[in-house]
Amino acid sequence: MKLGFIGLGNMGSPMARNLIKAGHELTVFDLSKEALDQLRTAGASIAQSPAEVASAANVEVVITMLPASQHVRSVYLGQGGIFGSVSQDVLLIDCSTIDPQTAREVAKAALEKGNPMLDAPVSGGTGGAESGTLTFMVGGTKKNFEYAQPLLSQMGKNIVYCGNSGNGQVAKVANNMLLGISMIATAEAMSLGVSLGMDPKVLAGIINTSSGRCWSSEIYNPYPDVVESAPASRGYKGGFGVDLMLKDLGLATEAAKFAKEPVVLGAVAQQLYQLFSSQGNGQLDFSAIIKLHKN
Repeated sequence: MKLGFIGLGNMGSPMARNLIKAGHELTVFDLSKEALDQLRTAGASIAQSPAEVASAANVEVVITMLPASQHVRSVYLGQGGIFGSVSQDVLLIDCSTIDPQTAREVAKAALEKGNPMLDAPVSGGTGGAESGTLTFMVGGTKKNFEYAQPLLSQMGKNIVYCGNSGNGQVAKVANNMLLGISMIATAEAMSLGVSLGMDPKVLAGIINTSSGRCWSSEIYNPYPDVVESAPASRGYKGGFGVDLMLKDLGLATEAAKFAKEPVVLGAVAQQLYQLFSSQGNGQLDFSAIIKLHKN
């Protein structure tokens, strides 16, 4: 297929490279010259703006992977953006993690322009983006999902249909709110047990074969050297950053305000990550939140 791809950051670049490896022809854009040079070397054509990507000859699908809601609005709705030049019926897929309301507003604007659109945020981190094993949570019509599924499968392993427009973002913010909360709970439990004399590996083994078992304890334990492959065992480097978790918790609490739905633990988790980030820890893996308890 002839594809457009906008946003070549830590996630977008490997996703775009996987599409090139799968045999697709890509026209790409990013503000980073270094990122563009790397994709040019991989075989992509370079555009000078989002509008140029959207108007590339015979483009069939345009994919975006952008940092936040304001960037999505700008790239789609702004001057020199996608909607100013894209042909009707070109499928638009936004893989950014943003608030559900923005996703629905942009999808509505796309429909008015004559373009089908899917919101398809991802889970799996940079490792999943590199290996092509991401999970895509997709909102939009079932027809458009079925059309896009083979393409998304070349970047991911689990492609999940979540329902109408915006529901991909709903799934992402709900899941990551739970993840943030469960990591704080795991950090508290591990810190308490160790401070009372337990060996951390023994404690983790008990938790992971008992009712406290969860992904944060079993796969991504925040206590150093409990899980060899976890960021905690390499100084909390790599993985999913504190500031990224803080962003997602902010999206969850903002969405909760819109829905008038209480998320008490989500709000507390947001404040704890805000405190931890303000102490200069924003680039550490989010499991480093255990440092609030462990000296």
